[in-house]
Amino acid sequence: MTDATIQTGPELKPRIDALFLRKRLMAFGLPALVLAYLTYVFFAFDIPGLAERARMDNAMTLISDTYSYKTHVTRNNRSGELSVAIEGERKGTYAPGAFPPWVAASGEWVSVELRGDHVVELGPEGALRYDVPGFGLIEAQVSRREGVRVNIPEADMPDWMSYSPARLNITTEAGRVSMTKNRNEVFRYFPGWELFFFTLDSPYHGHGPLAIFLGPRIDADRPNIAGAWQDFWHNPMWLHADTFWAILETILMAFLGTFGAAIIALPFAFAAAKTFAPVMALRFAVRRVFDFLRGVDGLIWTILLSRAFGPGPLTGALAILLTDTGSFGKMFSEALENVDGKQIEGVASTGARPVQRYRFGVIPQITPVLLSQVLYFLESNTRSATIIGAITGGGIGLLLTQAIITQKDWEEVTWYIVLIVLMVMAMDTLSGWLRRRLITGRT
Repeated sequence: MTDATIQTGPELKPRIDALFLRKRLMAFGLPALVLAYLTYVFFAFDIPGLAERARMDNAMTLISDTYSYKTHVTRNNRSGELSVAIEGERKGTYAPGAFPPWVAASGEWVSVELRGDHVVELGPEGALRYDVPGFGLIEAQVSRREGVRVNIPEADMPDWMSYSPARLNITTEAGRVSMTKNRNEVFRYFPGWELFFFTLDSPYHGHGPLAIFLGPRIDADRPNIAGAWQDFWHNPMWLHADTFWAILETILMAFLGTFGAAIIALPFAFAAAKTFAPVMALRFAVRRVFDFLRGVDGLIWTILLSRAFGPGPLTGALAILLTDTGSFGKMFSEALENVDGKQIEGVASTGARPVQRYRFGVIPQITPVLLSQVLYFLESNTRSATIIGAITGGGIGLLLTQAIITQKDWEEVTWYIVLIVLMVMAMDTLSGWLRRRLITGRT
């Protein structure tokens, strides 16, 4: 036995004090450093200016557009022509004389009834009257020389009115009114997504499920169910058929890119694994290639490949393939370095050749890791393919980008986001089932 000596005396106290000082510095200094950095970010990113520039009215309008739609009642101030169109679309325009009941013409004036007893009247030569309950009558007139004129002084205008000689905007809880030299517009909002099932020109518009499934034939040329499905599937506003194929295209991009990368990365992973590639120069070269491929983000690969090969879903699949080849190469090589050599020796003792040793002694050991990683990347790449498709012009990402660019079809944006979330949930469920079935053998 050896005698353990315990250091005591005055020389130990300075060391203990220094140790506690370092502990206190770490306990208080690190949070202070993080707080200082967040303070710098607060001012560097101009958070106070962002709060000042925020427009809550625009935010509320955007949010309401995601779950509701508006019908435009437009009167041309030059020709006097009146049109009523859902979301201002030609495909959703009411035929003359078939306007909704809340739009009524009386002589040269057109009355538009909004919610809560709000009534807007559109008159000849750009005249407008809006009776706002609790506020009073707003009268406006368009003059070619003076522009828009209103009967309320600017100093007395409430916050929900904005005025200039070029435009008058009135936004209340019942709707919105816009007045310019060219036209006067009234927007009435309704909950739901407009014409989601059938457009106005479909004979099934306005008929419920019971009338379609159990009622008499609506269209003389087609059975109800077949005709309703055709008009729904080929809806010219919501493009359900194109949306379905776009989702399949997005999944195909993710599938080709993920499994193509796995097939390419597996043989090169043997060259990057220390256990199977004793030549250091070869391992170094292959690993640096993997680092390069995964070091360049998939979006950058997408931009480069789109310049080289043009837009299309195949370009997106190639971008995913290049990025995932680098990621799979690193993970597969690390898995290969951790295989059990005894199983390989057992296969070799039977007289198996090197290829057979890899096939029966190595691959079965790393198969669970390979399948788990590949299926996880397939699920993740389904989300990535949405963004890549927006750049390369393919899949659901393209439709989502087009809907955002229009700045008016936010209910379609909501629909595409819902479909993307459902697609990701379905891929997650499928990949989880495949992992259980292929790795553990359980369903």
